[in-house]
Amino acid sequence: MFTGDSSGNFLYNVLFATGFASQPTSTSRDDGLRLDDAYISAAVRCAPPDNKPALEEIRTCRAYLEREIDQLKNVQVVIALGRLAFDVYLGILRDQGKIARRSKFVFAHAAEHRTGEGQPLLISSYHPSQQNTSTGKLTETMFRAVFEGARRNLT
Repeated sequence: MFTGDSSGNFLYNVLFATGFASQPTSTSRDDGLRLDDAYISAAVRCAPPDNKPALEEIRTCRAYLEREIDQLKNVQVVIALGRLAFDVYLGILRDQGKIARRSKFVFAHAAEHRTGEGQPLLISSYHPSQQNTSTGKLTETMFRAVFEGARRNLT
């Protein structure tokens, strides 16, 4: 995920700077990158036209994400990169009965959301897309603050 593109360059540099990655870049699956206390997944597993997945694509891919979440143990923090990831994750929590409704949670960059007793902290972030980073909507300082917040919440 995110390997070899500008979003990945932005993401892995910040992961490295905050101690979640062994190196600041990832160019291929076998480039030696190791994630520490981190796991990367996606709500949608294809590259849709104009980076805007259709509802059917989101629905189709959701089962994969749900299985991954179920297999991960001891998750303390979830960082949702973008509104789509945020909404899909909250939809999963709602459908699993872990939250009553999504409307209680408002997407905002670097916002921390408590989703319930024994549930991981959810931090929302702007997506590190080239559109967001090249326009300054998301700066490295802003993005780094998200991962520093995650680091502070790990035990």
